[in-house]
Amino acid sequence: MPGIRLDGCGTIVTGAGGGIGAALARRLAAEGALVVVNDVDREAAEGVAEEVGGIAVAGDAADGAVVDRLVTTAERHFGAVDLFCANAGVAPMGGPEQDDAVWETAWRVNVLAHVHAARRLLPAWLERGRGHLLATVSAAGLLTMLGSAPYSVTKHASLGFAEWLSATYGSRGITVQALCPQGVATDMLAATGRAGQVILEPGALTPEQVAEAAVAGLADGRFLILPHPEVADYYLARASDTDRWLAGMRRLQDRILPPAEAPPHHSQETRTVS
Repeated sequence: MPGIRLDGCGTIVTGAGGGIGAALARRLAAEGALVVVNDVDREAAEGVAEEVGGIAVAGDAADGAVVDRLVTTAERHFGAVDLFCANAGVAPMGGPEQDDAVWETAWRVNVLAHVHAARRLLPAWLERGRGHLLATVSAAGLLTMLGSAPYSVTKHASLGFAEWLSATYGSRGITVQALCPQGVATDMLAATGRAGQVILEPGALTPEQVAEAAVAGLADGRFLILPHPEVADYYLARASDTDRWLAGMRRLQDRILPPAEAPPHHSQETRTVS
């Protein structure tokens, strides 16, 4: 798939008030992109927008009306949306014991936000014969994230939707890419507790390193952008010998919380990822 020219590129980045999203906004702006900065935190969005010479639009990217406002704002100021970075997400810890509201929030933010973006953007992109969607999926979408069933499940769905979009519209000029970092030094990593300490912290990258990898991936259009190259090996191992891979994951789980110590249920608050 073709890459994208960033100089003068009309761009939207959701969840861009901090973390990966803010780093993406800064790095894209440094390449000459024209950026609409979105976040649920208005002050954070405005701060990053001022820094990059962009436009702040606060709101929940999982709300179709907010997505419409984002796109309309970008079209009004930039002429068109060339690149949509679906980066906003949430990472609730826990498993099936979590309340329905927690699961529903994860589905809305991690999956349906991408559906809303595609629904709003595809008609114009297909008419123009070009458009670019970058979805921040996480390595959890390729593998899993121990300690967080809602995050793992919805990130798998996010990857599946990105794959479907690429397969369905790739021959019509639409480029879809999945940004899949593993550990990243953000507030989300700090909120993962023992699981993050064991699995993610040793190789954690900075948000700026992830943004650098994203820009390199945008240049060549490859579907999977892997800031941690070793994730490709894990993904291959998972596919080629799933039982062996699962046995290794169980050993990791026992390092996080041995079976004898594991409570039947646990719950932690939802954290926003950006």
